Amino acid sequence: MKTISSIVEDYIKRKPFLQSALADGIINLTSLSRIIIDEIEESSGREVRSGAVVMALKRLSADLEFRATHKIVKVLKNIGEITVRSSLTDYTFLLSGSILSKQAKLLEEIQKHKEVFYTSSRGVNETNIVVSHLMNPVVDAIFREERCTQKVEDLSSITVKLPEENVSVPGIYYFIFQRLAWEGIILYEVISTTNEFTILVNDEQVDVAFKTIKNLKAL
Repeated sequence: MKTISSIVEDYIKRKPFLQSALADGIINLTSLSRIIIDEIEESSGREVRSGAVVMALKRLSADLEFRATHKIVKVLKNIGEITVRSSLTDYTFLLSGSILSKQAKLLEEIQKHKEVFYTSSRGVNETNIVVSHLMNPVVDAIFREERCTQKVEDLSSITVKLPEENVSVPGIYYFIFQRLAWEGIILYEVISTTNEFTILVNDEQVDVAFKTIKNLKAL
């Protein structure tokens, strides 16, 4: 038979933002216990006292605080350079038999302009291309026979260099994106490699997004 503590922990794990709020110590545990006690009783199959739920939440919040801040914060304090690029365009094309050859032509053109930003990612059904605004006429010409499902202009990218240990610590990206979500930042694209990631945001939100990521180093 599951304990009240394990049932409460399972419940909290299904609520990411609630889990974070508990770790930050900003929730009244008594009030929360009253809200969730019916679901805890249903899961346990027996009557549960509010005090038992409060104690389980108290122990869990202390454990979550350690897990959420110890290893993750250590990694975030070692974030490397943060690079911002503006005036970008985000294209999305459906995959086709000719899309790769078109991308090869685009790369040939991009090599003539060292200052141009370019990144691309490929999914199961579509491919994404992000380029500096000045390359728009070139992209439009090369891919004119491809099916473009989205073209968004006036975007900025923020590229973050992460320390190598980021691949061995769970929750790094969740912690970062959670902060961005709290600030109301809309992410148009997220592109990552092993030790860095790039987010694409509206030009109007880039300053807030940059400040939010930079402040992670001071946690």
